[in-house]
Amino acid sequence: MSATLRILKAGPGASVQDKGRLGFLRFGVTPAGPMDPGAFIAARLAAGDAKGAAIEASLGGLELAAEGGEIGLAIAGGAFDIRLDERALPSACVLRLVPGARLSVRAGSAGAWVYLAPFGRLDLPFVLGSYATHARSGLGGVDGRMLRAGDALKIVDPRPAPVEPMAILAPWIGERPAKSRVMLGPQQDYFSPEAIETFLTARWRLSERSDRMAYRLEGPLLQHLKGHDIVSDGVAFGAIQTPGDGAPLVLMADRQPTGGYPKIANVIGADLSALAQMRAGDLLEFASVSWEQAVAARRARARAIAAGVALEPLLRKEFSPEFLLERNLVGGVIDGRKT
Repeated sequence: MSATLRILKAGPGASVQDKGRLGFLRFGVTPAGPMDPGAFIAARLAAGDAKGAAIEASLGGLELAAEGGEIGLAIAGGAFDIRLDERALPSACVLRLVPGARLSVRAGSAGAWVYLAPFGRLDLPFVLGSYATHARSGLGGVDGRMLRAGDALKIVDPRPAPVEPMAILAPWIGERPAKSRVMLGPQQDYFSPEAIETFLTARWRLSERSDRMAYRLEGPLLQHLKGHDIVSDGVAFGAIQTPGDGAPLVLMADRQPTGGYPKIANVIGADLSALAQMRAGDLLEFASVSWEQAVAARRARARAIAAGVALEPLLRKEFSPEFLLERNLVGGVIDGRKT
């Protein structure tokens, strides 16, 4: 049994992603994968399969329809405008897309990436152990490229979705620390103490010259102490390179396997989702943390994800005392005896 998800419109940046093409960096193969790992796993968990693939869309938006049968979808990411036949839905939700209906995903009030995970498996080639699209090298997804209008994605082994749309409750979605936490290094010795102080105290602006490979930061230029070239070594998601012009680059999901510029710091794993959801022009600051603090934050995020997601009806027919107490519906108390 199968159905087809038809792409009616696709803005720049729409692609198929899974957790990433892991284990091949030593061969020069970029992992790709989701820009916002937290939102991606929330959508996959809500769809009932944490290991599957999803469609990643950006500010250019997306419009889809189902052909040959109904398709369940779980959506999570930034605060996007989600509409099913013009019915507004929460930005994190599950829904059933039936033939003849149209789902639109447009940029909303905040966020840069959103994920649509089918209740089933995307029937696409498995390339080096992954479905993830890396367009620069032509690997994965649909013919190794971004999605475009007219593409048909076959969904096999479909699972039933709720008849009515439901909201996804995942407490880690939308979390944003006051400052993006980083661990300094591994080449912080290539910068003077003054440059490191500038890096940690400046307010940086996300440049329009940002994409899935790297986010460019605008602000004070960081001066190198030992030059701006190193022997190329491996880079990680969130590594902050500083090339010769002194403008830092935060390496993202489509980062190169190795780099020859010194890395002043690395954004910790727990804060990568929040940074990825920033838009051009947004401001950010950094705070240095220890290895122990970074590990503690990573473990806290892992525990939250391990607890899973919950689905909440958009229209409730039953109201338990616990539900009402959580909403704190009482806004004040008056004395009815006084008139």
